[in-house]
Amino acid sequence: MRISVIISALVAVLVGFGGSVAVILAAADALGASEGQKATWITVLCLSMMVTTGFLSIRQRLPIVTAWSTPGAALLAGVSTTSMEVAAGAFLLAGAMLVATGLIPAVERAVARIPSEIASAMLAGVLFSFVAQAALAIPGAESLVLPLLVLFFVVRVFSPIWAVLAVLGAGVPLAMVLGMAHPVWQGGLPPMQVIWPQFQAGAALGIAVPLYLVTMASQNLPGFAVLRAAGYPVPGRSILTVTGLASAMSALWGAHSTNLAAITASICTGPDAHPDASKRWLCGPVYALGYGVIALVAMPLVLLFASFPSALIAVVAGLALLGPFIGSLSAASVGGLGAPAAVTFVVTASNLSLLGVGAPFWGLLAGLTLAGLERLRG
Repeated sequence: MRISVIISALVAVLVGFGGSVAVILAAADALGASEGQKATWITVLCLSMMVTTGFLSIRQRLPIVTAWSTPGAALLAGVSTTSMEVAAGAFLLAGAMLVATGLIPAVERAVARIPSEIASAMLAGVLFSFVAQAALAIPGAESLVLPLLVLFFVVRVFSPIWAVLAVLGAGVPLAMVLGMAHPVWQGGLPPMQVIWPQFQAGAALGIAVPLYLVTMASQNLPGFAVLRAAGYPVPGRSILTVTGLASAMSALWGAHSTNLAAITASICTGPDAHPDASKRWLCGPVYALGYGVIALVAMPLVLLFASFPSALIAVVAGLALLGPFIGSLSAASVGGLGAPAAVTFVVTASNLSLLGVGAPFWGLLAGLTLAGLERLRG
């Protein structure tokens, strides 16, 4: 164990949690979650990160770290007319699909056949409204939002990873100085009440399937690439099975997907973590411990964030998803499926709801249908 291992792991925890917790809270608000349910959601996710990272890194002796699905949370933030019980049922189905992908090779092959341009376009459509909220938050809150936007782009030139944390760190005191926030730190543990899942066809198609696909396309597959780029073997079936089981279990407390980390994983897989590649797996247990500590203070954190102005939450969440949005939009425009990808993006970004099924499913269906027709014509 070296001090660099501890620092790298804790930085990964700080970036992963601080850079996207606002997205989780926005998703919980869209589903009508209470403050206690929000805190339970975050607590269970942190415990899931702790268990899955600890198990996989120690068992495989690889720097495998897990995370929650931030794009998946952005997807949920666009959901309307549903409940936590229905969402929990969709989360459970999405977790079961992850397990099936790890255990059944045919399922993995079927997912792999979905064109990456269309999957990326669906993700870009999901993230679009979220990123746009950062700009829409400006009217009425110019003195708060504009300085934070300038800070974000300045810091991003030097370090994209720290840019969102800089906005969050500067935004809280700025909002207090402007009289727009009155943070109150209160102790206590969340209720941890079980949410009994309810299964609806509309939620299965409109939430579970898109959540599964964006988790695979934007988290697991890039996470596999990070491991390969660092020279490590990728135990894909083990990772998908473990994270899928964790996701299914977390659904009983209203928490969504657990998956392989991508961006934060690069912090733990590089030479800065440890010069000896065979020792970088030690980041895993430290990372797990970090999330275990956060789980103990989830309720005070939720109450703290609840006191922030909506403009601050919108800016932090939108800027946190700017990088994934740019990446998915770029990936959607590469290749020979320009029209199907564009249709997928437009339909998904439209927030269309038809027959109780949300826009991501219809966007994916429209894109795949057009791609199939173009293939027949060719």
